[in-house]
Amino acid sequence: MGEVPRYGRVLLKVSGEALMGAQTFGLDIGTVDRIAADVKEAAQGGVQVCLVIGGGNIFRGLAGAADGIERATADYMGMLATVMNALAMQAALERIDMPTRVQSAIPMESVCEPYIRRRAIRHMEKGRVVIFAAGTGNPFFTTDTAAALRAAEMNCAAMLKGTQVDGVYSADPKRDPTAERFEKLSYHQVLALDLQVMDASAISLSRENRIPIIVFSIHDRGALAAVLKGKGRCTIITDEG
Repeated sequence: MGEVPRYGRVLLKVSGEALMGAQTFGLDIGTVDRIAADVKEAAQGGVQVCLVIGGGNIFRGLAGAADGIERATADYMGMLATVMNALAMQAALERIDMPTRVQSAIPMESVCEPYIRRRAIRHMEKGRVVIFAAGTGNPFFTTDTAAALRAAEMNCAAMLKGTQVDGVYSADPKRDPTAERFEKLSYHQVLALDLQVMDASAISLSRENRIPIIVFSIHDRGALAAVLKGKGRCTIITDEG
């Protein structure tokens, strides 16, 4: 008999950069397929799963604004990049027979569903994975904030952030070998120490709705399933820390 997962419904936030693999731009299909396999394993383990995927592997609004594109326009371009990534993840999941729906905050009915909260919940109750695309549909908000918002709207028991490393560190461990890794943190500590886990709006929204944030490495095969069972290397951010 398999272990019972700790959380019944979760939102997984994946950065666009995580989909690049060893590349410097775009999508690495092998990486996308591996993440899809982890998501399927979690869903088949009895967890209702929804995702928010960033678009930084294709276009980042802030970077575009720095290059001279008006900020709101640049952010809309970034939202379209998240739709491309969501469709790629949907294709990867459906290749392994995992029913999936993409819902976009910017209506584009010819390629995906519009975001409708009740419909999204119903999809998950039927065992489908739901991918939320186009952020919040508004400029000046990051996909981190979109993830926190959707996690609250979906009544998720936790928000999981898949990153390049196995938790939250005091500095970038790839650049600073003395960086300290945290097992647990409070929302207040994340903000006070400016740890750059997610933006301040996402942290505040998670705190207001008492949604734990679990940070783990998206590149470790099987890490998602382990974290959902209360195992594996990760950092847990809660009220208590």
